[in-house]
Amino acid sequence: MKSIHDPNLISHYITQFNLEQVFTTSTHALIQLLVYEQNEIILREGDELDGIYFQVEGRTKVSSSVGTGKSLLLRFCSPLSLFGDIEYVQEVVIQSQVEAVQQTSLLFIPKQKVESDLMDNHRFKDLLLKHLSYKLLTCTSASRTNLLGSVEERFASYLLTIQLQREFGKEIQTPYIPDIASLIGTTPRHLNRVIQRLTDMEILYKVKQEIVVLDWERLDELSNGIRFE
Repeated sequence: MKSIHDPNLISHYITQFNLEQVFTTSTHALIQLLVYEQNEIILREGDELDGIYFQVEGRTKVSSSVGTGKSLLLRFCSPLSLFGDIEYVQEVVIQSQVEAVQQTSLLFIPKQKVESDLMDNHRFKDLLLKHLSYKLLTCTSASRTNLLGSVEERFASYLLTIQLQREFGKEIQTPYIPDIASLIGTTPRHLNRVIQRLTDMEILYKVKQEIVVLDWERLDELSNGIRFE
């Protein structure tokens, strides 16, 4: 991780993402610009939170683990994404691991500065609420889908969700079978069997890392109306 001391670049990101009323000129000095290289861990599950992170460049992967050591992929994030909001509001340790998939830049505000300088700003609170409610909505939808649907239904739902190209669909889109399997709560081996079965049914086929859907109507029927959002 590198800390970049460039007030002009920080101001550029604030303007780019319309954060001028969230970060007034007087608070610019509180903000740090951090750059993480590919595969670097930004937040580690179980650590104490040190502040709020605003992703302004790059792509990150958010995952959560269980006691057995298994990891569940939750989503991929692009700008503008917030990290640390849940932990800050709930006063708990970091709940999910955040890893840079490619070089990623984040605006960072230390926890004590958030408390002393930003919590009186209603626009900052509104931004926290917006991101918190979005995470609640998408996590609830994904959990419901993974609990109630078969693997075939979940995979069909996944393909239909990413095809819509809405915000959460973009966050769970990936060409890698292990990542898709983790997102829909199964194993790569089981998912490959499902793909082969759907290939035999002439609903789709797989070429290298691309899944090509031949019959969206039958895929929709197979999903039984389940969606990840």
